[in-house]
Amino acid sequence: MIRLGDGLRSSIGTKFLMAVSGVLLLGFVVAHMLGNLQLFLGHEALDSYAQKIQDMGALLWVARAGLFTLLVLHVGSALKLTRQNRAARPIPYGVHKPFQSSYASRTMVMSGVIVLAFVLYHLLHFTFGAVDAESYALAHAGAGLQVHAMVVHAFQQPIVALSYMLAMALLSLHIAHGVGSLFQTLGLNTQRTRCAATRLGKGVGAVVFLGNVSMPLAVLAGWVGGN
Repeated sequence: MIRLGDGLRSSIGTKFLMAVSGVLLLGFVVAHMLGNLQLFLGHEALDSYAQKIQDMGALLWVARAGLFTLLVLHVGSALKLTRQNRAARPIPYGVHKPFQSSYASRTMVMSGVIVLAFVLYHLLHFTFGAVDAESYALAHAGAGLQVHAMVVHAFQQPIVALSYMLAMALLSLHIAHGVGSLFQTLGLNTQRTRCAATRLGKGVGAVVFLGNVSMPLAVLAGWVGGN
């Protein structure tokens, strides 16, 4: 147990913890997106999906707690690695020219913290009703959950829709770099796999971005909930 704890506290252990938590969080992001895309199938499909999740009762809160723990571990690991890297190079570069690093890699920690803040806002908005009481009231106006009406009402507000799309852009950049870094963390980053990992990361990031922003765009354009 002591050796395991020491291993997790090491740089390699921290990277491994960040990678594993990232993979699990990515699985949730994709599953959550697929569930939310039922917005295009009409209110019955999305409301029924939301009600089934709500009916999980205590298991739902266990899942939420688990996801929040993964998120804290992921962001905490990134911050810890950043501190370690800065401590290893106390004197900064005189002239820093990031020839080989991408914008996503240079802003990895910043985008992660912003996404974490968005997740908290998202929960306050759609789960707890602390941000938009009117939307929350719409969801609980009938006998069952009316999530479709709540989502449409929220995304009809341009500032909400645009902030959501911006957060998804940052999340997609984060995913694009994270998937590629995963191969390196697991020791799979060879000359043969490096290009494939980069393409896979960009592809997954693009799918997550397009899938998620399609919903606020459709609402703003009046294609969903226009009546």
